[in-house]
This record gives sequence, C-alpha cells and structure tokens, in this order.
Amino acid sequence: MTTQDTLPNDHDLLTEIAIAYYQDGATQEEISKKFSVSRAKIGRLLKQARDEGIVEISVRYHPVFSAKIEQRLVDTFGISRALIALDSATELQQREQVASLVSNYLNRTLKNGMVVTVGQGRNVSAVAHHNGVISQRDCNFVCGIGGIHPKGGRYNADHICRQFAKQFGGSSETLYAPAYAENRAQKLAFMNNSTIHQTLERARKADIALVGIGDMSENSYMVNLGWFTADEVVQSRLNQGVVGDFAGYDFFDIQGRLANTVMSDRVIGLGLEEFKRISQVIAIAAENTKPMALLGALRTGAVDVLATSVSNALTVLNLHEQMLHSQSIKLNSK
Repeated sequence: MTTQDTLPNDHDLLTEIAIAYYQDGATQEEISKKFSVSRAKIGRLLKQARDEGIVEISVRYHPVFSAKIEQRLVDTFGISRALIALDSATELQQREQVASLVSNYLNRTLKNGMVVTVGQGRNVSAVAHHNGVISQRDCNFVCGIGGIHPKGGRYNADHICRQFAKQFGGSSETLYAPAYAENRAQKLAFMNNSTIHQTLERARKADIALVGIGDMSENSYMVNLGWFTADEVVQSRLNQGVVGDFAGYDFFDIQGRLANTVMSDRVIGLGLEEFKRISQVIAIAAENTKPMALLGALRTGAVDVLATSVSNALTVLNLHEQMLHSQSIKLNSK
C-alpha cells in the first residue's frame, strides 16, 4: 500500500473522484495515477461515495423495456393492458406518473354515453386531478362506494366523481351512503334503500371501473380513516393470509381467493364479483409497498388493465414465478 492510500476520506476527495469517474468519464486507472492512489483504493472510495449519498445512481428504462414488461404481465395474467410508469424518487411523484398514464388511457378510451364506476383513494384521486390535455365527452361518473369521513377529502369517491365530470365535461352521481357501516345489519339497511340501490345498479352496469388496490399495512388508508384498527388488519394478515383489498371492499389472499375477516361485510359499495361483470376494470397502485396486493388482485380475475410502476411490475412477476417454482418442487417431491 502506498503512503497516499492512507489519505483521509473526506467529502471533498470523494466528490472530486466521483466527478472524475461518473461525470468526466475517466477510468479508475487514470484516476489512480492522478491522485497517486492504488486502483483498489479508488474502487473503495467510489463505493463509499455511493454509500454516503455523494453519488446517486438511477436507471432510466428505455420505452421498449417497459413495453416488454407490459407484455409479460398481459401474457402471465391474461389482462388486456398494463400501464407501466418509470420509477420515481418519491411516492407522490410515482403516483403522479402512474396517474398520467391512466388519464391518457381514459382520454383515448372514453366515448360519449359511457358510464364509469369510480372508487376511492389516493391513486384514483390522482387520476382525476391530473393536469393533462383532455377531450370533452359526455360520460356519467358513478360512485362505486359510499362516502368517507371528511378528513378523507379529495380521496372521497364522490369528490373524485365530481372532479372527473368537471375534467371531461360529463356528469357525476353520488352514492348517498357512508362507505363504512358499523355492522352487517346496518350495511344491509343502507343497501336496501331504493336510492342507494339505483345508484349501485348503475355502477354495476358501467362500461369501465377505476379502482385502487390496498395493502394490509398498519398504516393503510383505511386504518388512517378509522374504518379498521391496526390490530384488525394485522390479525387478518396473520390468520387469514390477507394481502390486500379490492376497491376498499373485498379482501383477498395471495392466490386471489376472497377471505372472510372481521372487516368483511362492513363496506357499502360494489364487491369483487360485481366488478368481474364490468367489461373493463382498471386497477391502480403506485406505491412500492403493494406488490403482494397486486399479485393477489391479478389472480382474482377481476382486473383487466393494471396501472403501476416498473419496480412493482417486476416484483409481481418475480413473486409469481417464484411461487410457481416452489409449487413445482413440492409436486415433484411427492
């Protein structure tokens, strides 16, 4: 080791070496000679620069790469389309990227006279609030789930429907019921109301549905709203294997099978089987905490169009392949 190899690893030195390598294109050999430091030391300093955040490396995927991922999802899960956004630095940016793809897709797909069933949550709301070039058309946006606590604000299905109607120039229809009932009897009373029944009937016969996919986190959207406790979510995950919820209504496991939990039968809106009868269901999930939920949702058979990020899409595909491989090993060992 040379005497110079014991140079203090201060930020100025790390930055200068990083600029020479990543920005100026110098080789490690050239940098080694310039600073009179061994090549091995330069490699360690470059790694240290990455570890300390002096250098941030991001991968920009070519559109062809995204198209290949989309095709893999279509072939693997039998969906009609996949809208895959490039990975972003923050959750908010990621949600906006995914929302942009969905908004553009709707702009190409919606036609006058169509009915769109609208769910709740941050991802569906982001689509409605996306600032893009929208062609006006006469569509009816109908709530597929009841209203939520005022603190839900812009994530409320009714607010989202109104925003879509404003954006496209169509109309919106409110579901005059709370999203959450305290028990099954209360839920059934609301569902049997003639006004609520008529709105849900229109939602069932929609041409397109926009829904969010929730994950079973103690910090999930529904826990934050106070619908369910963190303990109820944890117990459902541990005891019933629940990995996600579909449009805030039905809960499912990793195989896409419905799970009967303490949270079931308390939401007023369309259920999974009703969404299956809608010709085009667009499921949206931008957050990187949702691959397990997305895999389960895809396996329910209710999703026609998936909108998510590159990293989520790749993780979903990898999880699916790993599970198939594990099942194959078990079958061959019998």
